Amino acid sequence: MKEKFIHSALILLIGGFITKTLGMIIKIVMTRLIGTEGIALYMLILPTFTLFILLAQMGFPVAISKLVAEDTKNNKRLISSIIPITILINLFLIIIIVLLAPIISQKLLHDDRCTYAVISISLVIPFTTLSNIVRSYFFGKEKMIPHVISNITEDIIRLLLIILGIPLVIKKGIKYTIAYLILINIISELVSTIILILFLPKKTKITKNDLKPSKIYLKEELSIAIPNTTGKIIGTIGYFLEPIIITTTLLKVGYNSNYIINEYGIITGYVLPLLLLPSFFTLAISQALLPTVSKLYNMKKYKEVKRKIYQAISLSLIIGIPVTILLFIYPNFFLKTIYNTKEGIKYLRILAPFFIFQYIQSPLSNSLDAMGKSKDNMKAIALGTIIRTSLLYALSLLKFGIYSLIISTIINILVTTIYNFKQVRNSIS
Repeated sequence: MKEKFIHSALILLIGGFITKTLGMIIKIVMTRLIGTEGIALYMLILPTFTLFILLAQMGFPVAISKLVAEDTKNNKRLISSIIPITILINLFLIIIIVLLAPIISQKLLHDDRCTYAVISISLVIPFTTLSNIVRSYFFGKEKMIPHVISNITEDIIRLLLIILGIPLVIKKGIKYTIAYLILINIISELVSTIILILFLPKKTKITKNDLKPSKIYLKEELSIAIPNTTGKIIGTIGYFLEPIIITTTLLKVGYNSNYIINEYGIITGYVLPLLLLPSFFTLAISQALLPTVSKLYNMKKYKEVKRKIYQAISLSLIIGIPVTILLFIYPNFFLKTIYNTKEGIKYLRILAPFFIFQYIQSPLSNSLDAMGKSKDNMKAIALGTIIRTSLLYALSLLKFGIYSLIISTIINILVTTIYNFKQVRNSIS
């Protein structure tokens, strides 16, 4: 078990480093091709994209990974049991998105240039849902190489499409460019899914009984997926409301529209991606942790579960703390080298020390899911999101400007991490 956990984590770490590097290259290329205005507009639409992707998946990938890891059920029926409900959810969301696209862009995001991008989301969600469901099977089986290869290929495809496509599309206008950036996910996710399918056992036989949905399986999957999704939906709704609250409230109290969009774009487009650089490491540890803890907890080996969780937290801090220190001391170097800008230095220095807590959130969150404590995870997210959203609105109203976002983000990180840590400690003590 120990060797498999370390082996899985190592594969995910190497893969995460490569995909993170590719992600940074994509960000650099994209930033230089579409400029600060384009990045700001893209970051404005991103919370909406994230929300609908989450709603389309309904937490089923986490449920499948956990149940496959326990190795007590027919895995084919596990997946086939959720396919009908997944199709219905996706079809419903596609219709909703298309109908509400003008309202979302004009009334909520306050920028009608987002309309085409919002409509584009409806075309992407089925491909993303399928990709993540297939991927979750491999996570449950602790087979990380298919995930790594598919992720790397996906990013390479996305990078090529950005380099080749944006110079052509941008001539037609920024609104078409942002829509194009959303739409390229169709091709990248489709390629990723094909690669994952190729790694499925070649001698796999599928019978009619395997394809028959099981009410018992579906009920168990929903018992994991619903609290997991509810928590993430709450968090994503907060993320979705973030640009809406920022733009609406700050405009109301007298801030200039250009100031709001520009500063919001700097924080979400430059500062936060830099601070989340160590996330490739913590994500690798967390993804490897979920199936391992699921098995151990199911076998009631609580001491071993405790050891694995604390090991994951320690490893996350070992990489997170040095990166935080470097970003705090040399913010100008990293911003200039990666994004060719000096904007965001003060924001980076304020946020950096608090992101040490952010780096251990993922191991704690996945541990709760693995132990069947998704409701506790949901409560942590809900508490943090409510406090964050309330603070964001109140501070914006009090004319704190863009610092209302900085302060509310810090409080959210502290509240969520501390709550999750307490719940994990109570579960394994």
